[in-house]
Amino acid sequence: MILVKQEATNKENSSCIYLIDKKSKSKDFDPQFSHSIAGIIAGTKKFDYLRLSNSFVFFVFDDQKPEELRVIGSRIHDMICADCEVISISGKSKNSCFLAEGIALTNYQFLKYLSKPKKHTLTEIILSDEVEKEKIDELNDTIKAVFWARDAVNTPVSDLNALQLAEAVVKLGEEANFQVQVLEKTQIESLKMGGLLAVNKGSIDPPTFTIAEYKHKKALNKKPIVLVGKGVVYDTGGLSLKPTPGSMDCMKCDMAGAAAVAGALYLAALQKLKLHIIVLIPATDNRPGGNAYTPGDVITMYNGSSVEVLNTDAEGRMILADALSYSMKYDPEIVIDAATLTGSALRAIGTEASIIMGNAKNHYFEELEKAGNEVHERVVRFPFWDDYAKHMESKIADLKNIGGPNAGMISAGKFLEHFLKAPYIHMDVAGPTWLDSREDYKGQGGTGSGVRLLYQFLKNHSS
Repeated sequence: MILVKQEATNKENSSCIYLIDKKSKSKDFDPQFSHSIAGIIAGTKKFDYLRLSNSFVFFVFDDQKPEELRVIGSRIHDMICADCEVISISGKSKNSCFLAEGIALTNYQFLKYLSKPKKHTLTEIILSDEVEKEKIDELNDTIKAVFWARDAVNTPVSDLNALQLAEAVVKLGEEANFQVQVLEKTQIESLKMGGLLAVNKGSIDPPTFTIAEYKHKKALNKKPIVLVGKGVVYDTGGLSLKPTPGSMDCMKCDMAGAAAVAGALYLAALQKLKLHIIVLIPATDNRPGGNAYTPGDVITMYNGSSVEVLNTDAEGRMILADALSYSMKYDPEIVIDAATLTGSALRAIGTEASIIMGNAKNHYFEELEKAGNEVHERVVRFPFWDDYAKHMESKIADLKNIGGPNAGMISAGKFLEHFLKAPYIHMDVAGPTWLDSREDYKGQGGTGSGVRLLYQFLKNHSS
């Protein structure tokens, strides 16, 4: 993994970046750079470079938005990744970190299954001494957490079933010093988590329910923040079988919500945020085998509510409902779930943002929106009127698990709201957590989206 640090390097194949502002003067630099720098000082260019014999020199206009700098960092990475081991950045602390973030996140590769992988050569980003060590540590921890989430989402169910996902979270806890308890099938049965057990009935692999808890000795929140992540490690749709092209073929990503909340907790623990945070991950695959649950079944959930199943591909809400009900034992300050829940969310706003909705007080939504804008993992708030709950009314049970043809992302949220009595925000992350084609530093496949967003929310909440 790429490492951001301050120490100089002796490696020869290195390049450098200069952050230039309008106060800079061409005469302060090597004369061969004057033309490129003049364009930036004059305001006609925001990014330029020179190709030297065995390296690059880049010039970046300092007065740019954080996301612009991350994207430029991604462009720079593409130019140097084939033959450069080290790149150094000279400039202001904050903006050099944004550039480094874009470079580092672009450097991610998923090479596990390639017999002859072509690895990026870049291994180090050097920042100037004026960048605080705390910022460098936070950036390195962020890279680790996002890369972990990307790896988890990109790994197929053949190597990451529910048990293996739980084991992966246990390893994160051992490294970052938070507690992890994994409930196995017999314990889940004793709790009568009917939703999780129903979805698991078609699988030969058992489900898991992972409880991860981080509590700083000087936690500022009296009640815990609970994050719940959908952990469907693979989704065929069950008996309501999905088509393969453009759908089932990428359904290893259906646990991206679980990856997001686990990655955010991992990062928060590494950074020792002064908070009390609990993460809940119900996990299983959804298959049509064995004694698979069927359209028409009525399932009794953990909280005693009955649900009429009309579509076995609406499985995420079934397992989340049990986890949300379970969260009530902690008397939480707020519960936030992250789930690749509906195709309607993707169709509504694309891959550019996540949809949020819920009954929490406005300031929680404002904090999420602020955090999303800061890390460019944006969120869009949708209405959450009680009218939408009518979409989920059943004639033979307390609820049904799908609504009508319209506003499916909202009716799904109203379904979930039924299962808890605490301030609640539902995040439908179906759009940004998986990309079919590469998009700058976000990459292709699993993006790790949600990790930086939720961490930034937690960080702001603790300040």
